[in-house]
Amino acid sequence: MTTLEQSAVMTDTEAAVEEHDPATIRRRSSPWRSRALRIASVAAAITAWQLLTAHDVRVWLRFDTLPTVTDVVSAFGTQLQTALFYLDLGQSLIRILSGFGLATVVGVATGIALGRSELFADVLGPLTELARPIPAIAVVPVAILLFPSDEAGIVFITFVAAFFPIMVSTRHAVRALPTLWEDSVRTLGGGRWDVLSRVVLPGILPGVFGGLSVGIGVAWICVISAKMISGRLGVGYRTWQAYTIVDYPGVFVGMITIGILGFVTSGAVELLGRRVTRWLPRGERA
Repeated sequence: MTTLEQSAVMTDTEAAVEEHDPATIRRRSSPWRSRALRIASVAAAITAWQLLTAHDVRVWLRFDTLPTVTDVVSAFGTQLQTALFYLDLGQSLIRILSGFGLATVVGVATGIALGRSELFADVLGPLTELARPIPAIAVVPVAILLFPSDEAGIVFITFVAAFFPIMVSTRHAVRALPTLWEDSVRTLGGGRWDVLSRVVLPGILPGVFGGLSVGIGVAWICVISAKMISGRLGVGYRTWQAYTIVDYPGVFVGMITIGILGFVTSGAVELLGRRVTRWLPRGERA
């Protein structure tokens, strides 16, 4: 076979592989189709909710006790016109961002230390493994006793909730780094800080952002639960207050608000992760 024929065969093979490559198929698919399917799924769920509750359906599940979509929308519109609703939003965001930001710094630093230092892993590794299975919501009584104010305790609970997913993901990412990268830097005369800045920190970014994405979701769950138990402001506290006064549309308003806040913050973390790791092959493919 001549060189020209071999080149033609290779070109055809590469074209066939690219034709069936998932990334190529995703690029060719219209983004409007994906958006339409997502909107349709949400609309179908809302329609089913309205039909089941409006007609007082009771088939094992008691839909007749739940508020209808129109009741929830009406309650949502009423709360959007009050200043207290936005104050609750601000308070919840401040607490979640404070605890999550602190957990990010401490969790990444601890994960790197556990993955790089055998002494650090021997001293603090057992303590982190013993504390990690404890649910963050179980720390609420300790936070109430430990901190002078409820808000400081809630920030602490948020920190605990987000810390462990971030720390564990960072530690695994550090240990998964190829030793060849570090050897190459040291061969070229690089020191410990060169290895950290040129190998460890860039190499663990995908794992770190995976932990951040999980951590922000867990943090929302725990901060809302903590505010239901202790607190005077925030979406979680207002949701629990609505339940105590039998304001079920208000309960659903709080639940939907929490879902939107969690969706937005988690999406922001994932978007930042894609931007920061764009230079990586996996980041480009994603």
